[in-house]
Amino acid sequence: MFVLTSLILLIMVLVSVGFFTLLERSVLGYIQFRKGPMSVGYMGLFQPFSDGLKLFISEYMFPINCNLLIYYICPLFMLIYSLFIWVIFPFLYNCVSFSYGMVFFLCMLSLGVYTFIICGWSSNSIYSMIGCIRSISQAISYEVSLSLILICFFFLIDSYSLMIFNVVQFGVWNMFVCFPLFMCWFSCCLAETNRSPYDFSEGESELVSGFNVEYGGGGFAMLFISEYSSIIFLCMFTVILFLGGDFYSFFFSFKLVFMCFLMIWLRSSFPRYRYDSLMYMAWKCYLPLSLNLMFFFVFLKCLSI
Repeated sequence: MFVLTSLILLIMVLVSVGFFTLLERSVLGYIQFRKGPMSVGYMGLFQPFSDGLKLFISEYMFPINCNLLIYYICPLFMLIYSLFIWVIFPFLYNCVSFSYGMVFFLCMLSLGVYTFIICGWSSNSIYSMIGCIRSISQAISYEVSLSLILICFFFLIDSYSLMIFNVVQFGVWNMFVCFPLFMCWFSCCLAETNRSPYDFSEGESELVSGFNVEYGGGGFAMLFISEYSSIIFLCMFTVILFLGGDFYSFFFSFKLVFMCFLMIWLRSSFPRYRYDSLMYMAWKCYLPLSLNLMFFFVFLKCLSI
């Protein structure tokens, strides 16, 4: 039963990735006053499956100078990593009860940097290498602030388990308890998932397509699925941390869809920042803010003792 429920969870994640891309293209079409995907199936519902099938059956090219074995393995490794992190989702039946769920989340988040390194290096391309270096520095910079924010919650609830957040936020959400922390967390999530306005690793106007410029066909589809799966997971994690965490209710799914919609809305509203502004904001704005809030929560913990 445990294997069956885990398999159902992974299938639902893959299906949600497809419909998330459909939602993104439809919302961007409405915002830009044009028609979105609406030809394949009723209101374009089969468009994600059509695009995925087209990518997986297309010819898989590879550069002559690439490191062939690593070049082929990297998209599969990135897909497995993005799906494996979903084991900490607290689903109702046959749940893997993680007492150290937040620590496991930080470990898996830091592991994602290696996928960018392998993708950029194995392609043996200048553009992919520049995108790889940008991704690594961006991810490392914002992981520091994410870790400090999670440490703040450890001092607040005195536990690493995600199950406790449902109990703690029964009366009031954490977003209302500390709104600056929520804004800092959400901005760091945008930078971690390479979403606009922080999509420097895939700067199409500067780097053609960033670290995945040499990938096409099935390899690009795996990278695409892993990226959007990570986006949905971080939206889910944000809802658990800040927006009530009532993961056994229908309202939880509504909040998750709203967070995904918010990421799409920001993509269509803000231009891409300069790269030096991104680094300045990480080390000069978010890091002092998260450090001060961590000391504040430590002070509250000492007062409660």
